[in-house]
Amino acid sequence: MATSTRRSSPGYRCTECGWTAVKWVGRCGECQSWGTVEEAGAPAAGPATKATSVTVAATPLPDVSAAAATRAPTGVGELDRVLGGGFVPGAVVLLAGEPGVGKSTLLLDVAARAARSGGTVLYVSGEESAGQIRLRAERIGALEQEVLLAAETDLGAVLAHLDQASPSLVMIDSIQTIASAQVDGAPGGVGQVREVSAALIQAAKTRGVPMVLVGHVTKDGSVAGPRIVEHLVDVVCHFEGDQHSTLRLLRALKNRFGSVDEVGCFQLVDTGIESVADPSGLFLSRESRPVPGTCPTITLDGKRPLPAEIQALVAPSALSNPRRATSGVDGSRVAMLLAVLHRRVGLAMASDDVYVSPVGGARVTEPAADVALALALASARVDRPVRAGWAAIGEVALSGAVRPVSATAQRVAEAARLGFTDVIVPESAAAARLPAGVRAHPVANLAQAASLAIPE
Repeated sequence: MATSTRRSSPGYRCTECGWTAVKWVGRCGECQSWGTVEEAGAPAAGPATKATSVTVAATPLPDVSAAAATRAPTGVGELDRVLGGGFVPGAVVLLAGEPGVGKSTLLLDVAARAARSGGTVLYVSGEESAGQIRLRAERIGALEQEVLLAAETDLGAVLAHLDQASPSLVMIDSIQTIASAQVDGAPGGVGQVREVSAALIQAAKTRGVPMVLVGHVTKDGSVAGPRIVEHLVDVVCHFEGDQHSTLRLLRALKNRFGSVDEVGCFQLVDTGIESVADPSGLFLSRESRPVPGTCPTITLDGKRPLPAEIQALVAPSALSNPRRATSGVDGSRVAMLLAVLHRRVGLAMASDDVYVSPVGGARVTEPAADVALALALASARVDRPVRAGWAAIGEVALSGAVRPVSATAQRVAEAARLGFTDVIVPESAAAARLPAGVRAHPVANLAQAASLAIPE
């Protein structure tokens, strides 16, 4: 009688997360990635790799020199803030962002600054022609002799340029356009991106040259391509911004050499892109006199305090179902605060149209802006402005209580630096050591905050 042999292991495996299946599927059942399920090889009888001779002896940790990891500033203050001080030799940085956000413009500016400092920069463009890059460089004042431009899409040619130029900084724009002749598939595919990334990262580590890889993003805003690329690189940065605003924010999602709590602020101008060391002017309206329906607050983006001014408009509605329009704030949070104002403060807005938006196209999502958001709504409802020079910090609970938030002292210090004279803070911050130069008003609930900030 014939006997059937059973496979000792599943026949297909996801190259991203390791999920296994007995038959091929187009989408991984674990990480939901498309095109990552490949046929697994037969299991080996024993370990495939044997011990070999040691090439370099292990060194005691205190004896390892740190000179090779000295940072080189880029000359762009906000980029240095996010990177932790500059480029580390041999480090690979993945810069992702939506099309048109300013990635190439920022890299050209960094390349020009590096060239003026005496270095040689190799800029590889796989998306735009050399003429297009030249026109952009001329517009932003980045025409430098030591910036070497190569319009290549073949991995072998890119590695040959590295050998020939021996640059001190390499920029690849973008990783999805480079392809290897040794791997099947179109540029940007999973296999191609994995092979190209591994080869370029190995070249950067071998030569001790910092390298910046530009990456595309998916529709949901995450970095496109296999996740293994994010694991291989040293730094992952995300460049974001609204196409209707000139403000751009640079965040570090991963940083082996520094903190991921920093955020860099940039502004697109006619001559390129500029660092914004103090972005307060972009988020505050600077009205000459107080206006009903506005209240400033201090948000915290990573470790960086940023001001935000909440604007609200409350108007009688002619509709049976009044409108609730929000931009830059969470609509469900606004609905909750409207209910709290109705129940705990006695301000009913169920029959009114409500519009809420921060100044300057900012996005305010943290709960620490609840008090300012509620005061802006209350001010618009009673048509009386919040006191001039006042800001508000705190989270609002469903009971109407003002809850504590993180880094209150840092937020109050930023308010004092911006010229605010009074700040509403949670009652728990009364015992904390707050900075001088501004009067803090601890409040226990939202009704108390409204009575202080909105005079009769």
